[in-house]
Amino acid sequence: MRLFAKIFAGGLAAEPLPAGSDRSAAAHDGGTRRCGRLARQFGARLWERVGADEVSTRAAALAYYFIFALFPALLFLTALLGLLPVPGLMERLLGYVTRVLPPESAALVRRTLGQTLAGASTSLLSLGALGALWAAAAGMVALIDALNVAHGAVEARSWWARRLVALILTVGLALFVLTALVSVISGERVGPEVAGALGLGRAFTLAWGLLRWPLVVGGLLAAVLLVYHSAPAASPPVHWLVPGSACAVAAWLLTSSALRVYVAHFGSYDATYGSIGGVIVLMLWFYLSGLSLLVGAEINMLLWEAQAGHPSRPAGLVPGRRRG
Repeated sequence: MRLFAKIFAGGLAAEPLPAGSDRSAAAHDGGTRRCGRLARQFGARLWERVGADEVSTRAAALAYYFIFALFPALLFLTALLGLLPVPGLMERLLGYVTRVLPPESAALVRRTLGQTLAGASTSLLSLGALGALWAAAAGMVALIDALNVAHGAVEARSWWARRLVALILTVGLALFVLTALVSVISGERVGPEVAGALGLGRAFTLAWGLLRWPLVVGGLLAAVLLVYHSAPAASPPVHWLVPGSACAVAAWLLTSSALRVYVAHFGSYDATYGSIGGVIVLMLWFYLSGLSLLVGAEINMLLWEAQAGHPSRPAGLVPGRRRG
């Protein structure tokens, strides 16, 4: 909260007051009222910016690309998991996916992936890993284009350079998922062993189990930060990407939980859409995920422009960068 207050005071508060405003009254506003007014201004600007950049439409396009990239990405992960001497990793990963996705979508992912793996040999999975990686990177390319719009960046990289960045980020995110999965699973075994060896008791085991999840959320925050910094053609300094990354992760966790609860207890997508109900819910989840990412990027740019002294985005460019 102090960070946002400091940003508001340094950026948005520096803007001239609207015509007819009582400057003396504004100068004597209490801290709470002033922060509330600045927050409303920030929200209004964010809403205007989201509409101007067609964030909702671009999130829908991301959902389209993400759903086509999902199963190639899972196949690539399957090939990576097969290289590790830890049994049941893929089943555990799908178990965590089931906790995040709505029930219909989780069942669709499990069923489709199971059918694909049942019809493929180990050699086919190994040979097809690169092809699956290439297909999965299509979703990252779509995210790069959307973040370029949010950042107001002019894409000067070649097609191959953009594709290479997408491939590197896709592999990086796959390794993050792999590392987080192995850490969570190994943590379940290491915690009790360490507690027993040092005589720390059950309290340490419980604390160890609780600590793993904040670490996973922190890793997720780092992954989003990496995408915001590396995917677009231009971006603000890394430390200015933290607020939007935190907002994007929080929004993604909240919307995923809310959608799961709604579908499980109130929604009836199967009754409305029949056999494709799971696909519809999955696309809705991808849409909300893309929306969270893009709104987080817009928050970053709005804060960056405010501290740079630009009340609005100059000619659609990142402050301090030239077109071309």
